[in-house]
Amino acid sequence: MDNSSSGVSYKKADAGYFEKRGLSRYAGVWSLWALGVGAVISGHFSGWNFGFSTGGWGGMLVAGIIIAIMYLGLTFSIAEMSPALPHTGAAYSFARTAMGPWGGFITGLCENVEYVLTPAVVVTFITAYVNSILGLDPAYSPLIWIAFYCVFLALNVFGLELSFKVTLVITLISLGVLVFFWISAIPNIDFSRWALNIGVGPDGAAVELPEGNGSWFPFGFSGILATLPFAVWLFLAIEQLPLAAEESVDPKRDMPKGIILGMVTLMVSAFMIVLLNPALPGVGAFHLSSALEPLLDGFKSIYGDGGVVLLGLVALTGLIASFHTILYAQGRQVYSLSRAGYFPTILSITHPKFRTPYVAMLAGAAVGLAVMLTIWFALGAEQGGSIIGSVLLNMAVFGAMFSYIMQAISFILLRRNLPDIERPFRSPLGVPGAVLTIIIAVVTLLYQIQDPNFTKGVVWVALWFAVAIAYFGLVGRHRLILSPEEEFAMEHKEKAAAVAAAV
Repeated sequence: MDNSSSGVSYKKADAGYFEKRGLSRYAGVWSLWALGVGAVISGHFSGWNFGFSTGGWGGMLVAGIIIAIMYLGLTFSIAEMSPALPHTGAAYSFARTAMGPWGGFITGLCENVEYVLTPAVVVTFITAYVNSILGLDPAYSPLIWIAFYCVFLALNVFGLELSFKVTLVITLISLGVLVFFWISAIPNIDFSRWALNIGVGPDGAAVELPEGNGSWFPFGFSGILATLPFAVWLFLAIEQLPLAAEESVDPKRDMPKGIILGMVTLMVSAFMIVLLNPALPGVGAFHLSSALEPLLDGFKSIYGDGGVVLLGLVALTGLIASFHTILYAQGRQVYSLSRAGYFPTILSITHPKFRTPYVAMLAGAAVGLAVMLTIWFALGAEQGGSIIGSVLLNMAVFGAMFSYIMQAISFILLRRNLPDIERPFRSPLGVPGAVLTIIIAVVTLLYQIQDPNFTKGVVWVALWFAVAIAYFGLVGRHRLILSPEEEFAMEHKEKAAAVAAAV
């Protein structure tokens, strides 16, 4: 079947094709909530704190509020689109229906960068914690990466029910750790002395104020904007939840509830961690601006170094939760693009017994590990280790920002072009919320460009985009499959065209 207006060709697959690519339904509201919160929660354990170096404490707080507004606009838009288009493709599926095959593919590529590289970033933070806890030589870090990938790939492959149970348990433990930290921290904080201990040096860089009592906004308004990319880490990956649509028992009812509950949970947690962690004695915003284990440093401030191993293991839970859940999302994202023919179809084969997309998960993990190992061995252990986290984090945020822009545009176009499709949930923020998401995402990207690590990452992302688009243009667009999301998009396009012709 040809779709000449888009320059793509389809074939209708037989029943055997989809039998080899079947998924199972298991997830309810709380499984979906855990999937969304678990994916993000590592960002409350590590990564967000680098924003103190660009905005100070007040800049980080305001940047967090701005980014929370962006994610509210995004998650409400997704909460409307996901039950209306309940397919595993999520962002790609939304964009495919709104903008055609090329729009769907480009959006899928942006999300692919995020979900392949975010686990790599998280596992570098995990490794930093493990090295600190056990006193290991960082030269052995690649072995820890591989070990964590193997363990959590196995948990994701060998059964959907097992994967969701692990997700729920470890997400609850992670939140329990954070709540325990908040309760422990409140009696010990000295806000003005420690959270406000950042000033501006002669070269414009952050300097430590020994007595604290500095400005809330040492770098002014521009410092707030420069901190936006770091604040993203407090919410990054909540948008992965619709990837579980075809494994949800009732996506039309449960998906909006799961994503909204998840966003509320994360906003409370983000505020508490930004407020309390830098205000602890001996920690402070200046130290946290370059710390790899900010929560562990906070626990040490409260309880001392005596139980460092136990405290480290406790602080590790959030990172493990995110690593596990984003590996899940990575597999479903690659699976959906493969099942529809955008990626080679072999990647969407599911396990004959467990009905999980194991080929997609293994392929995504292999690419993430290969990128990490290439940087590690090309630059050496010391330089490579410091570069991996910062460069890959920027690459992941770059992919995420573009996917947010594309999803918000999809929301606006679907509201305009397909007003009559069933919408079990409607975003209370509507089109203005989607527009605000686009504006904040664009501003975040503009300030991210000023980070030298960003430009290094963009070169690699651009190369991946060039290779993938060339593949799709030469091969993939002639081999598309009429998967559920493709059939939905084509059917509603024809209905919209018929209505327009009648008018």
